[in-house]
Amino acid sequence: MKNYFKIGLLLLAVSLYSCGGEEAESAKEEKVLVNPNNPNNSASKSGAEEHEDEKVSASQRVDLENKGVGPIKSVTIPETIDEALAEKGKEIYEKNCTACHKVDKKFIGPAPKDILKRRSPEWVMNMIINPDKMVQEDPLAKDLLIEFHGSPMTNQGITEDEARAILEYIRTL
Repeated sequence: MKNYFKIGLLLLAVSLYSCGGEEAESAKEEKVLVNPNNPNNSASKSGAEEHEDEKVSASQRVDLENKGVGPIKSVTIPETIDEALAEKGKEIYEKNCTACHKVDKKFIGPAPKDILKRRSPEWVMNMIINPDKMVQEDPLAKDLLIEFHGSPMTNQGITEDEARAILEYIRTL
């Protein structure tokens, strides 16, 4: 009986080990379509430029004009970070977000570090507040859903004030 158990564990370990490399390879081969709503993706681009855009994953694509779909239409971001607000945001982030988001690497969801170099503050807050509506109506959110293997962001019931605090924390990363 002990031998069967050991053989079973060995087979399980081998199968898990062999699966690990395929995910990395499929991530390298994954291509994301160009966002048709992005004015930077005009039809006048050369074939080489279009091919480059196709290689950029949704999580790395830069789109600072898109404000997303939701209640946040405008956010004023001061130059200096509000440390108290950032600390409150860190607490909310750690409570609600760390199961799927690691600060500086892809996990179940994208890494929030440097997100404001690629997304508008309004887009980030709308995604935090109402990810369901964003995935249904925002092209970039739809592409992210595809990139992250259909794992939708869970609606955590975050308020606008809490989302603003999380945004301030993200600025500190």
